[in-house]
Amino acid sequence: MDTEFKTLKEFYPYYLSEHNLGTCRTLHFIGTSLVILSLVSFITTLNFKFLILCPVFGYFFAWLGHFVFEKNRPATFKYPFKSLVCDFIMYWDMLRFEIPFKGNLK
Repeated sequence: MDTEFKTLKEFYPYYLSEHNLGTCRTLHFIGTSLVILSLVSFITTLNFKFLILCPVFGYFFAWLGHFVFEKNRPATFKYPFKSLVCDFIMYWDMLRFEIPFKGNLK
């Protein structure tokens, strides 16, 4: 039976469990950094190519981490909004070194 998460607080531990490998988390971090850089570039230049690059960067690095390294299906397929928000939460946690870039979480 599929689990239904009512809050981000309930969903986040599941989200992290889908990002057990440091390689996957690091690829997410790279992709999210490029998304943020692209958004800032779009806002400062109003060049729409930077806006178009956001999902390319975000999904490419995340899916590479999941399909090649983690060997699982990205949570965004089933929980798109919660996954997007939790990606930024994980990014912030990694930026503050509360979640490691290397090693397994389990």
